[in-house]
Amino acid sequence: MSFRIIVFAKQVPDTTEVRVDPIKGTLIRDGVKSIMNPEDKNALEVALQLKDKYGAKVTVITMGPPSAEAILRESYAMGADEAVLITDPLYAGSDTWVTSMILAKAAQMMGFDLILTGRQAIDGDTAQVGIEIAEHLKIPVIAYAVDLKIEGERVIVTRELDNTYEVVSTRIPCLVTCTKELNKPRYMRVENIFGYFDRPISIFNNSVLKFDKNEVGLVGSPTKVRRTFTKGPKEQGTIFNGTADEAAELILSKLKAEKLISEQ
Repeated sequence: MSFRIIVFAKQVPDTTEVRVDPIKGTLIRDGVKSIMNPEDKNALEVALQLKDKYGAKVTVITMGPPSAEAILRESYAMGADEAVLITDPLYAGSDTWVTSMILAKAAQMMGFDLILTGRQAIDGDTAQVGIEIAEHLKIPVIAYAVDLKIEGERVIVTRELDNTYEVVSTRIPCLVTCTKELNKPRYMRVENIFGYFDRPISIFNNSVLKFDKNEVGLVGSPTKVRRTFTKGPKEQGTIFNGTADEAAELILSKLKAEKLISEQ
């Protein structure tokens, strides 16, 4: 069996100290090292395992500035067969819905049997883009995969929920979002590293994807960031020494003073 797998990957800041432009509401990436989003790398590892087993063709697609080419080179070094960079100034500031719309159109143009994404990106943590891609493409989606296997024309996924696991099956074509518990991504292979700078990367800009300029970017995004701020430290708490009954009375009086409970 041979089929086409698309992996969507994102270049993200390698830091938890993310700064946000207070005017645009977008991330400030200047001066911050960038990496492939960790759970996208788990998605790529699944794709490469399926390639090793079935001979699947693995295409990695990323959307971002020209510097995002770096994670596509890394994908080649890990074993990907094809790479696509979606980049255009018109797309800057796109929210999750517009981003997923752009990615979905690229997937349609490339052709696919299975799409794999990370559960969420460490810079935004929305966990929306993968699911929204499936909505645009009108294909089934299974989120939060911790195990994945192929049986015939079906994908069987074990997904993690809050307090349990669930086994879900659907027909190909479909999309699966992957978690870090799914696998341990492989390292770049030495034989691939030497040639990965010579491998071709297809560039999809708006002359290829052909969106109306009012559909994409900040202007086309239905969600807007109205305000951003850094959460300040908590105020120092109050320490009370007394009996349990005295502590209960104090708590009740505080709750009544804040009108969180009635006086009765």
